[in-house]
Amino acid sequence: QVHLVESGGGLVQPGESLRLSCVASGTIFSMNAMGWYRQAPGKAREVVALSTVGLSTTYADHVKGRFTLSRDNAKRTIYLQMNNLKPEDTAVYYCHVNARGLQSRSADYWGQGIQVTVSS
Repeated sequence: QVHLVESGGGLVQPGESLRLSCVASGTIFSMNAMGWYRQAPGKAREVVALSTVGLSTTYADHVKGRFTLSRDNAKRTIYLQMNNLKPEDTAVYYCHVNARGLQSRSADYWGQGIQVTVSS
């Protein structure tokens, strides 16, 4: 079983920055994809940034140029750098990984979600 724990969220004013971290625990033999999603109240969960092995990272249009997805293998951590935050970015953010763990097949793993609120 793979567990993902997010951190780094909070309340900021428009124009400020935050960096979300997602630390993975448990055995991961291979990773197929990693990404960040977000969900605002009353809205469906949407992709923010997605990186698939062998392909380039893609970003949602409304965050492109402001958000950056990165990974530190040694620290088993995925990051989402968020710059020039806007009120529209307010949501619960989720870390996601598709990976093969102790089981013989790959599976989807999600973090618990972390609140990001952008307000003046």
